[in-house]
Amino acid sequence: MKSLKLNHEFAQAVLSGATRSTWRINDDKDLHVNDNISLIDKIDPLNPTTWQPIGIARITSILEKQLGNVTASDVPGEKLKPLKDLLQEFRTYYGPQVDADTPVKIIRFDFEKQSHISVASSQPALEMQLFTDGGSRGNPGPSACGYVLLDMKGQVLVEKGLALGITTNNQAEYRSLKLGLEAALAKKVTVLHVFMDSMLVIGQMRGSYKVRNTDLAPLYQATQDLAAKFTKITFTHVPRERNKRADAMVNEILNAQVGDRASGFRGPKRSGSSGH
Repeated sequence: MKSLKLNHEFAQAVLSGATRSTWRINDDKDLHVNDNISLIDKIDPLNPTTWQPIGIARITSILEKQLGNVTASDVPGEKLKPLKDLLQEFRTYYGPQVDADTPVKIIRFDFEKQSHISVASSQPALEMQLFTDGGSRGNPGPSACGYVLLDMKGQVLVEKGLALGITTNNQAEYRSLKLGLEAALAKKVTVLHVFMDSMLVIGQMRGSYKVRNTDLAPLYQATQDLAAKFTKITFTHVPRERNKRADAMVNEILNAQVGDRASGFRGPKRSGSSGH
């Protein structure tokens, strides 16, 4: 199921019935009328472990207009803020480039509050650790990723590496995280502790870094959607020395991929970094 993440104040407005629409700028989600969407309350936007699903929204309409052309009839039953207030609010989230001509997508929905009693909550939590790594020689260049899923005692349950072809370092890092999250979900993990040596990816997943690179944005969003499926998930930056197993898989694949094994070269997986 697709999801929409909401700031805490807005999530409370949805729960209270004060609003049944969300306004999105630069929204690339493939949403349609009658889609069912999980709404996520980002209680602390910098700490994904606090994020909680609040219920299911069924999309009833999707309208795209320039911000300055939105009228009260576009949001029936809700109070339309003055344009100057809308601009101030959206510039807080999207930057000073937002103006009256900026396209906005208004998504209206019906809402069903999530029950406090669910099948998932009655099951014991399954807690695991995930170490992931990715890298490129050339940036962009031949790339690989790897992940290791362990139980809380450190026993390896799943270990996998994959050649990716030509990507950047950061794309490879995200691919490793995405594959690791998918493996954890396949194991029915509900509580997951993620460890990576990529400060950029950890910062973006925590919400402390913005995703400015358009090539990373789809990978980031897909990974966030997966992360939202866990009851609890943490992201911790570690030095490469604590990520040796995943790092070794990446280098082994890269060595074979670029032919370094024959020459005896054992260089580092990275040769630079791309932007946010």
